[in-house]
Amino acid sequence: MKKVTGIGGIFFKCEDPNKMRAWYQTHLGLNTNDYGAVFEWRQGADETKKGFTQWSPFPDSTNYFEPSTREFMINYRVENIEALVEQLQQEGVTILDKIETYDYGKFVHIVDVEGNKIELWEPNDIAYEKLGEQIGAKTTK
Repeated sequence: MKKVTGIGGIFFKCEDPNKMRAWYQTHLGLNTNDYGAVFEWRQGADETKKGFTQWSPFPDSTNYFEPSTREFMINYRVENIEALVEQLQQEGVTILDKIETYDYGKFVHIVDVEGNKIELWEPNDIAYEKLGEQIGAKTTK
């Protein structure tokens, strides 16, 4: 069974997310929006399919990364999240919540051996792209 298929997102804390997004847009050319930036790429197994990776600065005050005390959280793209969560439970991995389902994919949070919160995402890239178009977001390619 495949587990992680790629990086779905990089999330990090900062003093001023608006300032951070503006700096990255101005100096590094990221197409930013209210949530950060989305990188668009082609999937290696099938180059006709797009894939996406989210980059998001969060305010220092966020509790979204809890119970981790780290300044970052990584989102990993996975296949068959239900089977993976079942396997992780059998292996004694801490599962923080139940799988949540949205049009653009399924999510669950786990904790690694050093207490880092990890977000697992079984993406629906077609719906994710449509959501981005609805909010007027441009991807960074």
